[in-house]
Amino acid sequence: MTAIPEPSIAGDGVLNLNVFTPSPGMNAKLPVLVWIHGGGFVAGSAASPWYDGAAFNRDGVIVVSVGYRLGIEGFMHLEGAPDNRGVLDWIAALTWVRDNIAAFGGDPDKVTIAGQSAGGGAVWALMAAPSAKGLFRAGISASGAVSQPNDRATAVALTELFTKRTGLPATAAALHDLSGSQIQDLEDKLREIGPDSGAALALAPFADGSTIPLSSPELLKSGGATNVPLLLGFTRDEFNGMTEDQPVTDAALPAAFAAMGLQPTDADAFRTAYPGDNAAQLLGQAQSDLLLRGPSYKLAEDRAARNQPTWLYEFTWASDAPKFKGSSFHCLDVPFAFDCLKAQGVTAVAGANPPQSLADAMHKSWVSFITGGDPGSAWPRYTLEQRQTMIWSESPRVQADPFAAQRALWLR
Repeated sequence: MTAIPEPSIAGDGVLNLNVFTPSPGMNAKLPVLVWIHGGGFVAGSAASPWYDGAAFNRDGVIVVSVGYRLGIEGFMHLEGAPDNRGVLDWIAALTWVRDNIAAFGGDPDKVTIAGQSAGGGAVWALMAAPSAKGLFRAGISASGAVSQPNDRATAVALTELFTKRTGLPATAAALHDLSGSQIQDLEDKLREIGPDSGAALALAPFADGSTIPLSSPELLKSGGATNVPLLLGFTRDEFNGMTEDQPVTDAALPAAFAAMGLQPTDADAFRTAYPGDNAAQLLGQAQSDLLLRGPSYKLAEDRAARNQPTWLYEFTWASDAPKFKGSSFHCLDVPFAFDCLKAQGVTAVAGANPPQSLADAMHKSWVSFITGGDPGSAWPRYTLEQRQTMIWSESPRVQADPFAAQRALWLR
């Protein structure tokens, strides 16, 4: 589903975790990275070769990658079943880490949770989950779906749409005896694009009043993200490449924006914010900004206003692979953070010679953050006074207020 090679694992075996450790001894007390994979809350796998913990092990960090229930099984509101079952899986994994990681050389008091895309949204959701409190001390959200958790109304509307499209009641009893492939077929019907389609990422964490008390907008208003240190950011292009082959004209752009829930007049605002982009690129940029870039920036701004420790980045290095040439697309930053540029599938999306120096720098900052709750002196904390942001390019640099042109769009 994404550029990341993520093999599917059928059956209940998905509910496990992988531990990568440089030290099997109980006395090492090493910091721990718990990785939650992406995939839009409906796909993905903890078994990707891009999530190999070898480089982190080399630098004294234990890695735990987590499997969890997805789609209908993990996130749809069902009568007769607990809500947010995928979130409960994350919490169960973190509880296991607390109780068992010392046997692998880890320190349960030095746990950082991290994820990309939906996994980055998981980090934000867990920061708001009362039963996850104390199970980690810091978070990393890479291109995170931080518009979630959804509100309860969105979850209820999705169950109604499920029944309308499948003819089955949205209950645990109705689904209990179905096979995995049958449930997947039902999910495909639910997610078909149509005039009655639900919002993107509707199958996602939502405010159920207990596991997750508040939706994402409510969390921002309440300051409910606490003072847990958070490192977050996004790629420059995210989803731009998905629209470049679409026949979008300047005249059609206002209607395309309206179909995404934006105002038709926003087309002019995006032209101003992204001068030189053609209509297809502007449409892709709007999708990127609406789903990932804008919400992450808004979260950084909100946390900075509350003096909560936050570090913001933009990944701008562009792929040299023929299919993705010139794009800093969604997922491209992951093998750099994991320092695994030789892993399966990286060359196909990044090109033959992605810069190892960039992987060295980005990985080092993550190791520093996981180890000490700060990515290092070269990367200042994000504040409203200077808005200093790390730009991950072939020559990484810190830039003050790089999103001044987008701020009015993103903070509405």
